[in-house]
Amino acid sequence: AVIAAVTGFIPSRQEKFILLLVFSAFITLCFGAIFFLPDSSKLLSGVFFHSPAVETNTRPGSDSSDPASANDERVLAKIRKDHEKALLEAKDTLQKRPDEIKQDILNEKEKVYHRPPGATGHEPQDPETKEKRAKIKEMMKHAWGSYRRYAWGSNELRPVSKQGHSSNLFGSIKGATIVDALDTLYIMEMFEEFDAATDWVEKNLDFNMNAEVSVFEVNIRFVGGLLSAYYLSGKEVYRRKAVELGEKLLPAFKTPTGIPWALLNLKSGIGRNWPWASGGSSILAEYGTLHLEFMHLSKLSGNPDFEQKVMNIRKVLNRLDKPQGLYPNYLNPNSGQWGQHHVSVGGLGDSFYEYLLKAWLMSDKADEEGKKMYYDALQAIETNLMRKSTSGLTYIAEWKGGLLEHKMGHLTCFAGGMIALGADGAPGDKTGHQMEQAAEIARTCHESYARTALKLGPEAFRFDGGVEAIATRQNEKYFILRPEVIETYMYMWRFTHDPKYREWGWEAVQALEQHCRVEGGYSGVRDVYASAPNHDDVQQSFYLAETLKYLYLLFSDDDHLPFDHWVFNTEAHPLPVLKKDKTDIPNEVE
Repeated sequence: AVIAAVTGFIPSRQEKFILLLVFSAFITLCFGAIFFLPDSSKLLSGVFFHSPAVETNTRPGSDSSDPASANDERVLAKIRKDHEKALLEAKDTLQKRPDEIKQDILNEKEKVYHRPPGATGHEPQDPETKEKRAKIKEMMKHAWGSYRRYAWGSNELRPVSKQGHSSNLFGSIKGATIVDALDTLYIMEMFEEFDAATDWVEKNLDFNMNAEVSVFEVNIRFVGGLLSAYYLSGKEVYRRKAVELGEKLLPAFKTPTGIPWALLNLKSGIGRNWPWASGGSSILAEYGTLHLEFMHLSKLSGNPDFEQKVMNIRKVLNRLDKPQGLYPNYLNPNSGQWGQHHVSVGGLGDSFYEYLLKAWLMSDKADEEGKKMYYDALQAIETNLMRKSTSGLTYIAEWKGGLLEHKMGHLTCFAGGMIALGADGAPGDKTGHQMEQAAEIARTCHESYARTALKLGPEAFRFDGGVEAIATRQNEKYFILRPEVIETYMYMWRFTHDPKYREWGWEAVQALEQHCRVEGGYSGVRDVYASAPNHDDVQQSFYLAETLKYLYLLFSDDDHLPFDHWVFNTEAHPLPVLKKDKTDIPNEVE
């Protein structure tokens, strides 16, 4: 309370503990000084013990030859010196400005940080794997170095025109690529680049602006990126910035149902939904992809509001009837009723399902509600949306008012990894069945790459009119450096160690190098079926956050960010599992 009054700084539980230690030590020193001032030994011995011998032996110029007495004198001299030094330090501390005291506390927190397991790995034993992993790190250096050279501080890079690029998804917030890439830099042990990024975040990352942002995109990229950087490095600036941004997103939940708006003005706190979204509805993949980050924000800030907001979303969903057990993509935040009955495991729906499973895993498998919602939803997806093509390719179609559209998006390809990740916890004897499903989806998504001229996958591909795993519409033929197929390869490799997943990942590396790499970075392409690439001139921030990270982990050992300690958010930002049997100290995640 005293510190809060003096500094305006409200300490967390850990900070209170540090303060208590500081003040306890100070009080001890003050009382200790009374007993150990010069000649205090003579005073104490005379008053309490009436010992002339001690008085004689401690008198200046004493001719005592007793070794024990000489040793006592040395010990007392050292104690006097130590206490005088401590008193000077305490006096110095009390003369500091409140902001300096606050910074000292933050510095002490970083000193006691325990780095989580597997934050950085070791080089693979196999020379070929080691070489491929090193190549992927070189790709990261090229992507990052180009961004730093041509677009530093902008959200993204235009690698062909060599200039900055900003999407309106982030309003006026800057540095999306910096924050998105922090954890990739760290796990690749690019520490000089990480330190430069940290310096930029400390000095330039600002959320105080009159601008509208996408709550979903800012959460998964900025909040997720800052949280991961904090858990990996222990640097307090990342915890502070994550909580600050999280607090600015809370007004999005001010709706009659508590289902958040898609867009939010960070200054006014006024929210709205995308005008094209089914009569002003909120979108399943947006309001359903806040859970992991908000649970960690509550833990790190001590503020239960974050957790309460996302748990309320579940309450709203559990009250509603689900058509065929499916979750429609649109929900009206005012009425609490579904919008049009469009269901997708790709865009608009995808990461909602991912976060149900990962909420259970991140809770150290304590979140039984999340577990049940995930496996029930997966069963409904299998029954209503999973289909096999004539040649035997498994795909996940989209559902519109009861009618299937036999189209699968690149975004949907993440589902192979998701199903593999959840297979071990599947109810009954379905673990093997779900691993087979995951492998089949991985194969289908690989085919969508293999059947193009550039060996890169289209945004969406179809299974109708005699066509299989091929894009038939011009506006679905582009590739924007997306990670979902590689993400599934990484999960499948971890769970099976089948070498084909590394082979497929290396095919993607070669295609990226041949067709997407330019002098100024990496660019998406407009048509993967064209014989030569037509670059779109955007290096997406998720290329550094996800695509390159998943490739690097695909060629790393399993103890690098191990799944029993880490869960990836939907932007591939690793968050630690909140162990049930550990202390509440946020840093100690092991």
